[in-house]
Amino acid sequence: MESMHEMSLAEGVIRIVEEAFARSDYRRVTAVRLEIGALSAVEPEALSFCFEAVARGTVADGARLEIEKVPGAGWCLQCSRTVPIVARYDACPHCGQYRVQPTAGAEMRVKDIEVA
Repeated sequence: MESMHEMSLAEGVIRIVEEAFARSDYRRVTAVRLEIGALSAVEPEALSFCFEAVARGTVADGARLEIEKVPGAGWCLQCSRTVPIVARYDACPHCGQYRVQPTAGAEMRVKDIEVA
């Protein structure tokens, strides 16, 4: 089931697309590419469903939503190194300590917009 979180994110993506489209001479948007971090708490399937619903009747009606997943990473304060993490509160895979500050994977951004 889609959540209100993903619905509001999809609406925000459509606003970004419409603002970018308004400054162009193109006829339609054919694809929107997003980067979604593994730690972002965004459910890609729910976001895709919501995007399709909110895109109806907009410049992005019928556009493909392409999602690139960005892996999580963090800085281990114990080891002083960047380490991969799957969840926000993962332990360092090298030393086992839980002193890891996330540095990548929490973001969601519009990477680019394909137009025709």
